[in-house]
Amino acid sequence: MDATEFGELKAFLAVHEERGFRRAAAKLATSPSAISRTVRALEARLGVRLLNRTTRSVAPTEAGSALVARVKPILGEMEAALREVGSFQHSPRGTVRVNLPKVAATVAILPKLHSFAASFPDVRLDLVVDNNITDVVARGFDAGIRIGSQLGSDMVAVRLTPDFRMAVVASPRYLEAHARPAAPGDLKQHRCVTYKWDDTGALFPWAFDFPAGREIVQVESVLAANDTDLLLSAALQGVGIAFLTETVAAPHIVEGSLVRLLDEWCGPVPGFHLYYSSRLHMAAALRAFIDHMKLSGSRS
Repeated sequence: MDATEFGELKAFLAVHEERGFRRAAAKLATSPSAISRTVRALEARLGVRLLNRTTRSVAPTEAGSALVARVKPILGEMEAALREVGSFQHSPRGTVRVNLPKVAATVAILPKLHSFAASFPDVRLDLVVDNNITDVVARGFDAGIRIGSQLGSDMVAVRLTPDFRMAVVASPRYLEAHARPAAPGDLKQHRCVTYKWDDTGALFPWAFDFPAGREIVQVESVLAANDTDLLLSAALQGVGIAFLTETVAAPHIVEGSLVRLLDEWCGPVPGFHLYYSSRLHMAAALRAFIDHMKLSGSRS
């Protein structure tokens, strides 16, 4: 059914229900002459009279009554479906699917989950932990979360966290057997554990701030994994030196199970951003999620 056919049937049903062209026109916010032309076009297309008309009254023919019986429930369901879908624009409800790395889930989302659930009880969150650089649109997600430098240029981005720092850490056990690196270049002589993206096989770059600018140091990875918790555990056991986000490493540095190294060489890294494809006709549930999770003062 195209738009013209839908409009013709809607006009015909309005005339049938209101038993007149003038009242039907008022209901549909148009003119009686426009309603009359539309119904005549429907009759011409079907090749059968649907309404008997006089100057005083309008009544359905047998064919018109048969059409009403078949079409009215269908159009009623269609209008109800459109109203239901439209309500997603006005009231936060339904499911919001978000693709995000584990660190972002811990740092950016988890601290606000309870307040979000309390504020929006009709919204369900489907959080898919994925440490790869995933095409969220192609995979059917409403939004994704990544650090700022990993965002696509065609996406709308909202900052969730301030910039953060990386931390080079090792356990006391490891440092008992190996000299501390005095500069980033010394890491080439050390055993390191490094994050690895499983979709591309690329290793997370160990980037440091030198006087001439930021440079990447190529380290010897004795262990590569696509799980931050595994790298943290390996560092705690003395397997090697790890390059972790400051937030992940901080509790273990405080308790002494990890020692921070090369602190003065570790500059800021772009914070986590939530990104999505368009502001146009955004569902109320997604808007609520963005507004609740975004960093205070950021703009989308």
